[in-house]
Amino acid sequence: MKSINQERKLTQSQKMMVFVLSMSLFGLSKMITEILPSNEVGPIEFSISYFAFIPLILAALFHPLYVALGASVGNIIFAGLLMGDFGGIGEIEGFIEFTLAIYVAGLLVRNPLNKMQLAVAALVGVGIDQLLSTIVDIGKVWFGVEGFDAVPGLPESIVVLEGVSFLNEMIITGVLFGLIPTLLLTPKLYGKIEPLLGMNPRKAKVQVSVGAYITPGLIFSIVVLTFVAMIAEFIAEMDMNLAFWSGDFIAQFADDQKWIGYSAWAILAVGVIYVIFKFMKKNKNNKVDLDKAA
Repeated sequence: MKSINQERKLTQSQKMMVFVLSMSLFGLSKMITEILPSNEVGPIEFSISYFAFIPLILAALFHPLYVALGASVGNIIFAGLLMGDFGGIGEIEGFIEFTLAIYVAGLLVRNPLNKMQLAVAALVGVGIDQLLSTIVDIGKVWFGVEGFDAVPGLPESIVVLEGVSFLNEMIITGVLFGLIPTLLLTPKLYGKIEPLLGMNPRKAKVQVSVGAYITPGLIFSIVVLTFVAMIAEFIAEMDMNLAFWSGDFIAQFADDQKWIGYSAWAILAVGVIYVIFKFMKKNKNNKVDLDKAA
């Protein structure tokens, strides 16, 4: 923590601005993903869990701790309380898992312009979040906290289904809405978004090893917090949930207003096609310039 503070020096007001920016952007994006329709094939659900590239880009450009905390709080406020789907004590699990995932992903980026570091951070960040969630879900079934009827009498089947779900999330959330946008947008935003918050961009080349960030203390903290998240989810599943609140804001989109969700899908599809087209055009122009230079 000391090394990261020395590298990315921020004042208290700048830390608050980073926190609010992350909370607002990710919270609003979660409201969009909440109303997007999902497709289910048996017990497997195909949907967008969240736009991973938003906190990943911010964690690469700013201090990852305040980005991670802001994104997790934004998820609870916007997608939980405002959308009428607050899970009470069960929200602790998601808060801990997502905060740890984005924080570790941000620590892996020493150079915001290094695409290899960005790619590793994106996949590791989403992977940590989904892996911890998978472990908790498997634990609920194995310890008998939650019932599971996919294959009666065969609790090992939860491992297979959770494994398929993990791969599904890594492809959709990790690659399509995490890796690709992060690689494309981070270099373009570097040096442009920081002055808007009154701060200088990070140094593009920092001579600091990953070992200075990923310490034994951090690993121990991850293990302890994962255990806390698991216990909180177990309590929520055993009819001892506290501060649970649910409204009908999301349910209203199920039948009469499906067009809102499908419209959002269409907008996302157009956006993805536009980004791919611009990327291909840029590569073509670079190739033409190189040919002319030769």
